[in-house]
Amino acid sequence: MRVLIAEDHALLRDGLIRLLEAHDFEVVEAVDNGPRLVPALVEHRPDVAVVDVRLPPTFTDEGLRAAIEARSQVPGLPILVLSQYVEQLYARELLTGGGGGVGYLLKDRVSNVADFLDAVRRVAAGGTAMDPDVIGQLLARNTRDEPIGRLTPRESEVLGLMAEGRSNAAIAAALFVTEKAVSKHTNNIFSKLDLPPSEDDNRRVMAVLTYLSSR
Repeated sequence: MRVLIAEDHALLRDGLIRLLEAHDFEVVEAVDNGPRLVPALVEHRPDVAVVDVRLPPTFTDEGLRAAIEARSQVPGLPILVLSQYVEQLYARELLTGGGGGVGYLLKDRVSNVADFLDAVRRVAAGGTAMDPDVIGQLLARNTRDEPIGRLTPRESEVLGLMAEGRSNAAIAAALFVTEKAVSKHTNNIFSKLDLPPSEDDNRRVMAVLTYLSSR
């Protein structure tokens, strides 16, 4: 699996390279600034890009804007964003930027190697890997007057776990319910949010996240 890394901190960048290569990923390039990121992504068209939000020269949203620009040129390019903070605007822009795998993880949560590698693989495969804090803030932005307010507390829990990229089996285990119950909650969620069910779980999660991130 071909990975491109965008990270300006040399120590973290080197650590990501070593970690990924030790687990049979091919790091096609590692850039340390925003201006280089777009041409690198377009040139290599990696299976997944691991991108820091804040890159030189602005150290604001340089990495995110570059990733979004690259996706406009390479539709469906899988992007896994790493950030120090929960940036609702960044998450919304990324989620509404078209199809393809997408993830948003907080750097201080990337401590479990297995979980991080699973997130990279999941995004590369077209799925999602969203940090619970990001999901929580997206959910919290909605009021009871909006469609998200129609959900029961349990359905909101299921939606949050879906957004993290968990399977029905994993959601059932986390909530100590049956998979049949999770399937029922999922169908209710899509019905209440006016989103038609689909056989493609990743697309369904993306549709929910896109809806939640829109205003």
